[in-house]
Amino acid sequence: MNFNSHSDMVVAIAVALVNVLTPGERRGRPYQVPEGEQRREAVAEAVRARREVTDEEAAELAGYAPDLRVVFEAVAAGDLDHAAGTLNRLLVDTRARPHLSRHDGEPWHVHFHGTDGMFGGDYAASCATGLAIVLGSELHDRLGVCTANRCDRVYVDVSRNGTRRFCSTACQNRVKTAAFRART
Repeated sequence: MNFNSHSDMVVAIAVALVNVLTPGERRGRPYQVPEGEQRREAVAEAVRARREVTDEEAAELAGYAPDLRVVFEAVAAGDLDHAAGTLNRLLVDTRARPHLSRHDGEPWHVHFHGTDGMFGGDYAASCATGLAIVLGSELHDRLGVCTANRCDRVYVDVSRNGTRRFCSTACQNRVKTAAFRART
C-alpha cells in the first residue's frame, strides 16, 4: 500500500486475525476457529508476537475479530458507511490514541494502542486505526473478501493495479481450474 510500514503491518495483522479468529469457509472447506493451544499459536503468529499468547489474550482478540470482519465485508459490498461506523465504534471501544514510539532499534513511528494496556484491546485499536487510515483514503477498495466459491477469508490488495479478488493463490487456482473444466 502507500502508507507507512507500521500502518501496512497493522492492516496485515487485521487480515490475519480475521482469517484465523472467525469461522466460515476457507479454500473450499468449512473453517472452524481453533481452540486452546492452537488458537494461542494462531494469534501469536497473526500478531507476530515475540512471546506466548495467553488464553485470555487470544479470547480478547477473538471478541474483536467479528467486528474487524464486518469492515472487510462492508467494503466488499460497497457499504463504506457501515464500514466507517463499525470502525468508529471500535476506535471508541478500544480507546485508540495515536502516539509516537521508538523501540527495538526502529525509527520513530506511530502506535495506536488504547489507554488500558490490554493485549487484545491494544492490537484491536491498532488494527481499527490502520483500517480507518485505509478506509479514509483512495485505497479503501483494496480491502476485500475472497470471491472464490466456498471461501470467505479476507485480504488487503497490495498489488500495483489493485485487481486482486482472492485471498490466496490456492483460491485463484481453484477458480481457474473450475473455469477450465467448465469450458472442456
